[in-house]
Amino acid sequence: LYTAPDSCEGRCGEPFSEEDECHCHPECERHRSCCEDYERHCGPDGFSSSRDSISDQELLQLSEQLYAADHNKARPSDIALNPQHRAGPDETGDRQDLSPQPLYKYVNKELFSKPTYASFIKLLDNYQRATGREEEVTAEELQEQDHFLEEVMKTELMKKLFTFLQQKNRYGSEQEFVQDLKEMWFGLYSRGDGEHDSSGFEHVFSGEVKKGKVSGFHNWIRFYLLEKQGVVNYFSHNFNGPWDTYPDVLGLQFSWDGFYKEVGSAFIGCSPEFEFGLYSLCFLARPGRACHLSLGGHDLSVQTYPWTKSTYGSGRRFIATAYVIS
Repeated sequence: LYTAPDSCEGRCGEPFSEEDECHCHPECERHRSCCEDYERHCGPDGFSSSRDSISDQELLQLSEQLYAADHNKARPSDIALNPQHRAGPDETGDRQDLSPQPLYKYVNKELFSKPTYASFIKLLDNYQRATGREEEVTAEELQEQDHFLEEVMKTELMKKLFTFLQQKNRYGSEQEFVQDLKEMWFGLYSRGDGEHDSSGFEHVFSGEVKKGKVSGFHNWIRFYLLEKQGVVNYFSHNFNGPWDTYPDVLGLQFSWDGFYKEVGSAFIGCSPEFEFGLYSLCFLARPGRACHLSLGGHDLSVQTYPWTKSTYGSGRRFIATAYVIS
């Protein structure tokens, strides 16, 4: 089910890409660039058929469908941003607050009462941000994880994603899909000294502090809530996407309780299920590589990385990080 970048599982017949560390297309034998398990999966008796690989074109089409299905996203009137200073490439590391006002002038709080938002927000205070400190997961927190997954799976967006992955033989049932989402996103692993101190969800959506710097933290809702509390200070932005509606993409500089984030990219104004679904798709289809998508006719890419030091199930990987890179 998990397509590792050094394996042909689920990748037979995939088009050649220079980004791949090994290849699974029919010409790879001639070029001597096949993955070690090419024959096992893609040979005459292989069990990963080429029709189960996910093509670049399919990713473009599906991402447009998910974009159109994001019915819970913010409307243009729901959010008013104040981006202020645009930092040049030589300014992002300066740690200078070049924007005296907050990033968010206004957010319609009614968004946060929608079921997927409300269940998402409940998860954000479940983590200790410092790596190296063991996470203690309570029964209530496990229930909150399950509730969030239940709510996102009610949406058209996540149902479309599951249907696509089921057609690609990644999952046999919705129950299997949800269980794998829970493991890959909420399963704990160690970024520090052997303590179970991190998870994909904590890193990407809630944010961590490692070696004196902000690590992860790519979610607009988390940013807004902490900015309102006065613990996040917006410094500048270095990228503003071409979208004239939400979701948009922003690359930004900020400090969190004095810890600095040099470039933190984020979708702005999307629903939690949109970000969660898009990152999950890219992690399953292009782990460790740039995943090229299309939203509203505009190209963008998502980068994911698997956690390579531990696994769950039969060798599946946890999510280490996921973020938009366009």
